Parts: sequence; structure tokens; C-alpha cells
Amino acid sequence: MTTQEILAAAKNARPYLATLSEEAKNRALSAMADALVSDCSAILEANAQDMEAVEGSVSNVMLDRLMLSKERIDGMAQGIRDVTALPDPVGRILTQRTTADGLLLKKVSVPVGVIAIIYESRPNVTSDAAALCIKSGNVCILRGGKEAYRSSHAIVNAMKKGLEKAGFRQDIIQILDDTSRAGAAELMTASGFVDLLIPRGGAGLIKACVENATVPCIETGTGICTVYVDSEADQEKALKIIENAKTQRPSVCNAEETCLVARSIAKEFLPKLKKVLVDNRIAAGKVPVELRLCPESLAIIQGKAAEEKDFDTEFLDYILAVKVVSGVEEATEHIALHSTHHSEAIITENQQSADWFTSHVDSAAVYVNASTRFTDGGQFGLGCEMGISTQK
Repeated sequence: MTTQEILAAAKNARPYLATLSEEAKNRALSAMADALVSDCSAILEANAQDMEAVEGSVSNVMLDRLMLSKERIDGMAQGIRDVTALPDPVGRILTQRTTADGLLLKKVSVPVGVIAIIYESRPNVTSDAAALCIKSGNVCILRGGKEAYRSSHAIVNAMKKGLEKAGFRQDIIQILDDTSRAGAAELMTASGFVDLLIPRGGAGLIKACVENATVPCIETGTGICTVYVDSEADQEKALKIIENAKTQRPSVCNAEETCLVARSIAKEFLPKLKKVLVDNRIAAGKVPVELRLCPESLAIIQGKAAEEKDFDTEFLDYILAVKVVSGVEEATEHIALHSTHHSEAIITENQQSADWFTSHVDSAAVYVNASTRFTDGGQFGLGCEMGISTQK
């Protein structure tokens, strides 16, 4: 199908999905989840072809974003099932009042209509986005990256089979065949067909959508996430949190990219940080973290000299920019200048410092003594998420 045909089909399906009951939408979602599990072999075969096509041209970290396994597909299916457990967002009475004339006014939540999602090389976004759209009564048009073309189409084919088997229309999920920039531009300017556009990916993709879209757009944030280790931090706790935030899965948007350390503990803490992120990982046969150090840090431990741009970079890799700061005030000033307003954390046992940090950092998620990796719909008990919005 051409992009125009897909747009027309999505618009045509809008009234059907918008009027499905909560029970019907949940049955549709359950059928989609079951189909992912039963079609696991076909999805893995398609994913293997995608992996083979890009091998040698992308980093191992980016390969990890693209790779699917039985466990990951099971996780995708569970993510859909988790969405069925959420309350129906449609038909909720948000506010209600009676005017002096006796007129009863209600503000009621309704579906948006057709939502287009442009994303990159993470196949799991395909099922997450479809599930959230259907739960909220919205037809989805998916446009994944070319690296995950086969995987994304196999996932959609499975979900459509599940819908058909359960007696639902398949056209409530659409996926573009065109992965070119021109194809993306058609979605961005599809007024009258697309009611909302959500870009989910790197800074370049999000910038292109925000600057060029003529349809309403929700900006999801790239993740230059910062962890500040305060002078009164529990240092062992800090090391565990940083190890999790940086190394558990560095290719995702909620991974730590910058570590700020209070000057009064830098000489004591930085050698411990290097041991955990570099020395211990080398000894264990794991990929060490490349530390990009400010001049003050470089005088304490070995690493690579940081450039100013390193503090404005979402590495999505085993790289961490490190800077020594005077204290919590300078830490929040640094975050204000360099952060993408996604997720930031302070490690401290001092309540005053924690309060200062949480009141002065303007990000979607702000943590005290916790990893930035918690910024996730599932971790928040909200099910899978479409993205982390950093818009005002």
C-alpha cells in the first residue's frame, strides 16, 4: 500500500475503534499478545535477517537495541497484557458542573483519532505503540527505522493475525512500507488524516519532526541523564546506582550519560568509580566504561580528557562524562545548561541537598538515591510507554 492509501485506511478505521467498549479493546489486546508468543519463530527469523543486514555497520550497543530474543518477545507480550489491566482512558468524566441556568457541563475524555508514531531501530516500540493506541481508542500508523524493517513488519503481521482471529478489524494497526525521509515527511504533513504525531528516537529525528510537522506533535526527549554524587552521599550506594544507570543497558534513553561529583569527596570517590566501571569490568571480561574526564577529574584518575561537547552528548554507549563540581548548586546549574530534561538523580543522605536538587532541576523525572533507569512506564506501574515527554 502507498502512504496515501494507508492514511485513508487509518482514517476510515477511526470511528470503529473509537466506539469499541473497554471489554472489546482488552480482548483485542489479549489476542495481540497471544499472537506475538505464537508467532515468535517468525518474528525471530525476521529479526535475524535485520541483524545480519546491519552487522559490521553499527556498534554492538546499537545491535542490542535491534536484537530480539524469545525472552524479549515474551516481555513485549506481557507489556501488552499489562496495558489491558490499566483503566480505560476513554469516557472518563474529567470535570462536571451545573451552570446557573441549570445546564449540566461535562468534560469527557475521548480518543484523539489517528496517531502516527515515527521511531528508529527498537522493534519493541512497534508492539508498545500499537497497544497504547488501541487501549486509548486510537488508530495507529507506525513508521519504524529501516534497520528494523523486517522485525517491525513481522510483529505487526502477528498482531493483525491475532486481531483477525479474535474477530476484530486489522486496519486499526497500520505500518508504512516507506522508511525513507520522504515517507516520514508525508506523515508529518498529513493534515486531515493524522491527528497527532509522536517521534520516538534520537535528537535528529525529534528535531526534524518538531520543526517540520504541520500536524500536532508531542516531543519525546533524548536522554542526557545526569547523576550527581553529593558530598554527603553514601558512596557504596552511589557506586551501585551509577553502575546500574550506566551499564545495565547503555543504549536506552534513561541510561546515565553524565556523572557530577562534589569536590570535597572527589579524591576519595573517583578512584572507586574507576574501579567499578573500568577495572572490575575488565577483570570480569565485560566492556569497560570509557571515562571522559574534566581537568580536575583527570588529575585524580586516568581516562580520556573530556571536551565540552561531551556534556551535551547522548552517547548510548559505554561512555560516561565526569565532572567535579563545588556542590549541589553548581550541579543544578550544570544540569540546567546541559540536560535534555529527561531524568536526573542526586545521591545524598542530606535532606536539604535533596530538597534543593528536586526543586531546582526541571526534568520529567527527578530521583533521590535511585537510578535514572527507573524512568519507564512498567517500572512506574503504568504499563509500556509511548515515550518520555519533556515538553512544557
